Amino acid sequence: MTINGEVATLGSRAAGNDQVKIDGRLVRQASTNRTATFLCHRSPGELLREPREGEEEGSALAERLPSRAGKRYIAISPMPRPDGGLELLTSDGAFAAQLQRLVRGMEIGFSLRLRGELSLEQVQGILEGQLDSGERMQVLSCEPSGGEGANRWYQIQTRGANGRDLRSLVERQGGVVSRVLRVQFGPLLLDRLVGRGQFRALDAEEVAALLAPPVETDAGLGEVGEG
Repeated sequence: MTINGEVATLGSRAAGNDQVKIDGRLVRQASTNRTATFLCHRSPGELLREPREGEEEGSALAERLPSRAGKRYIAISPMPRPDGGLELLTSDGAFAAQLQRLVRGMEIGFSLRLRGELSLEQVQGILEGQLDSGERMQVLSCEPSGGEGANRWYQIQTRGANGRDLRSLVERQGGVVSRVLRVQFGPLLLDRLVGRGQFRALDAEEVAALLAPPVETDAGLGEVGEG
């Protein structure tokens, strides 16, 4: 028997990611990352999962991810279907539950497309974060980021906000929102390397960073807006 090509002796131990062979045949090689977690760029309107009975058919994002035996992918704080941007999907239920509890303390960034420009009073109202429910959203910044024709894009940084409440907040101030894209999820940024409908697996460092205490940052966001 060999472990990683070395002859095993009495007392030798094999870790979860070690390659074990007997008589030259591979008998075990556990994955170095049993939890599959993916950063996905979801197109607005794209299904996350397969439709339930009675819902329209469509190509679901989760159905295109690598299959995991006996596992279903769980979306962390998913965006409403009409919106899109950065989505996190994982096959580990315990990790999903832990991350869902941490989301409210994370810095979450959005790119919003509106019809026309916001007034100073509207921007101030957004920064105050007052929701119809009486709760208050923590909005860190609201900055214009260009646009074409009647469309204007705004980058909005929040603490733990979800797409549904952010849309509601902006509309409460009289803004006409046509698109909401999430572009930051804690330490993760959505960049142009992951196109619409595409995804990539997170590495161990990125997974660990998601579980680390939030750190105040002024890091800029990649531009994902369009006309």
